Amino acid sequence: MAESAFISTDQLITNLDQLIALPGSSGHLEDLATVAGRVATLMRSYGLHVDVIPTNGASIVVGRRTGRTPFTLLLYHHYDVAPPGSWRAWHHDPFQMAERESVLYGRGVADGKGPLTAHLNAIAALAEAEGDLPCNIVVVAEGEGLIGSPNLALALASHREIMRADAVLATGGDRDVSGKPFCYGGTKGLLQVRLRAMGASESLPAGLATTVPNPLWRLIWAVTHIKSDQEEILINGFYDTIEGPGRGENRALRAAAVDESGRMAAWGISQFLFAMTGTAVAQAEASLPTCNITAVTSEPTGDTSLIPISASARLDFQLVPRQHPQVICDLLREHLESKGLADIQIERLPGGYPAANTAIDDPFVALVGSVGRHIHGEPLAILPRGPFAQPLVLFAQAYGIPTAVVGLARPDSAICAPNERIPLPDLVRHGQLLIELLYACAEHP
Repeated sequence: MAESAFISTDQLITNLDQLIALPGSSGHLEDLATVAGRVATLMRSYGLHVDVIPTNGASIVVGRRTGRTPFTLLLYHHYDVAPPGSWRAWHHDPFQMAERESVLYGRGVADGKGPLTAHLNAIAALAEAEGDLPCNIVVVAEGEGLIGSPNLALALASHREIMRADAVLATGGDRDVSGKPFCYGGTKGLLQVRLRAMGASESLPAGLATTVPNPLWRLIWAVTHIKSDQEEILINGFYDTIEGPGRGENRALRAAAVDESGRMAAWGISQFLFAMTGTAVAQAEASLPTCNITAVTSEPTGDTSLIPISASARLDFQLVPRQHPQVICDLLREHLESKGLADIQIERLPGGYPAANTAIDDPFVALVGSVGRHIHGEPLAILPRGPFAQPLVLFAQAYGIPTAVVGLARPDSAICAPNERIPLPDLVRHGQLLIELLYACAEHP
């Protein structure tokens, strides 16, 4: 029975403390190799058969364990974490986990390492209580989830058998106003590009701007042709393939109780875009694609007034179903050419993927939502998607299987900011929900 398996909070804290102590920001391959080794060791200690798949970037760690029934659930995780930012803004060392009033602090406790540890401890609790698992489990933990999973597709193609599964569960997204996690049927897709404008072969005095083109101005003009001040993406054809939410999805979105006040208080904003409230917030996050500008840089940098040699901007698009990253990249190139900006170089950055789209009434998604009653007293609210991207489509397409995502972080969890935190009971309940789901998958495959 599910009641016989309970996660050890002491063991969870010990395991997570060891992972948090290992820095592993995206792109730092030596640090990520150390984290991957620790993840593999932790999996083996809990009786999982482990494969460490090398890639051109960070390794992918795959743990497998068989159960009593043939159904196989794949858990997708990433062990890379956001950069800590300014250490002075932290109340303590970001890579030394702290606990205050049952809240855990440290980089990765709420996004990445925390949910991975909770799920591994859930597997350990089940195995210890019963000797085996209700069904088969595959845990896939990659070290490049925050930069677009550039090597996951190739690893999956060359290791299809060890990652084969009947459904995928991931962690991500939000909670409702009561603190209950949302369950999502899918995730948004991702496209990342860098725009670059080139100028003269050397930086020149600012007075020559009357006769010499400034690449930074060229870049700014290009960016203003991509998105308007009304948040409309101006790329010709960008919205052409999009379909609006179906009737059932609209019902779910209207019923969603987004924690608006909690978000605004935690993020220091007075309102959402266009003063959106209620259903409009949930609908926008689920059904609208985005174009986000991350950074604008010029070379050389400094305080001297001059005409730069080059300028670049990094953009990321979160895509909805029926939008393909390469198609959008091609449309962007055609759009800028049509505006007389053919000199703007467009580099598609590694990684990216289409949206994962499992119907909210799919039996597996419904099952994930229903087991929430064992942990939270009532089923989880199910939404089509949230404001986040994950590469679940790679597994869904490879095996023709459904996907689901369960929220963990709270509005004040600061997963990309200093003092990342999560209440310890939230992590425990996240793991306990997996225990309930494994029993349910065995009974209703």
